[in-house]
Amino acid sequence: MPKYIFNKETLVYEECTSSGKLKIAKSLLVFAASVAVAFLYLWLYTSVFGWDLPKTAFLKKTNARLNSQLELLNRTLDSDAERLESFHLRDNDIYRSVFGMNEIPEEVRNAGFGGVNRYAYLEAIDHTGLLTRTEIRLDVLTKKAYLQSNSFDEIESVAKKAGDMAACIPSVPPVVPDRSTYRISSSFGYRSDPFTGKKKRHTGMDFALDIGNGVYATADGVVETVRSGSYGYGKFVIVDHGFGYKTRYAHLSGISVEKGMKIKRGTLVGYSGNSGRSSGPHLHYEVMYMGRYVNPINYMDLGMGLDEYTQVTEKASSSSLSDPA
Repeated sequence: MPKYIFNKETLVYEECTSSGKLKIAKSLLVFAASVAVAFLYLWLYTSVFGWDLPKTAFLKKTNARLNSQLELLNRTLDSDAERLESFHLRDNDIYRSVFGMNEIPEEVRNAGFGGVNRYAYLEAIDHTGLLTRTEIRLDVLTKKAYLQSNSFDEIESVAKKAGDMAACIPSVPPVVPDRSTYRISSSFGYRSDPFTGKKKRHTGMDFALDIGNGVYATADGVVETVRSGSYGYGKFVIVDHGFGYKTRYAHLSGISVEKGMKIKRGTLVGYSGNSGRSSGPHLHYEVMYMGRYVNPINYMDLGMGLDEYTQVTEKASSSSLSDPA
């Protein structure tokens, strides 16, 4: 609405007009005052009273909530990591050991991801590093869980063949358990070497008996090695039973199996003798598990009845006749 002023000279009311420059100046002044007031308000709000702006307060609250969730997730991951570690220990020390399976090496279980930085996309938003650490833990645990799952699948597959495994564990004496035909001349462990007199580890068990007595496989397996030498073990046979087990029959006078032959527990592998580095007629018998020598006495019952032992050898003989392979 226009404004009017009274002109004393003309004695009439005239319309009041203001220049454009004045209007602009007034507008700028108002704008500058508004900005000044806004900055003053912002300064008082944040610096004097120490309050957060509404948006900042909302973001801080959201960030605190997300951090709490990440910390809770990390506590859950701690529990999961402990549970997974217990699975790992039982897997290597019990399950895989029982079934004669090789342990999964630690460097395989704990292998990292390597290569390019998989988490570079988090660097711009993760100033504390909590999110990156959580992401890494999730990836590592996921990989370990996958590896453990595969291991259990392997064990389950082997467990289904437990019957086959029982037949492949050395569990009978390598000679007829008739005390009148043999004696234990040397046990497993350290002893005085019969040639040098020095203390030396004896890796097997010696059965002193006459030359020509039958020597029998102590479990099902495949003949891995057949050697005829005049030194060391002399004439000997190694049978691979699978599941981590092998047996050796040494100082033989004759061998009745061939390399690659599949044999049964009780199969005649040769005859006792005095070949190689031997101080007298005897059978040197070894049991190896996972590449380590173990005490053979723990894998046989020398009190086994003769009738029961005869049944084992006769069953093996009839099996070889029906299936030459």
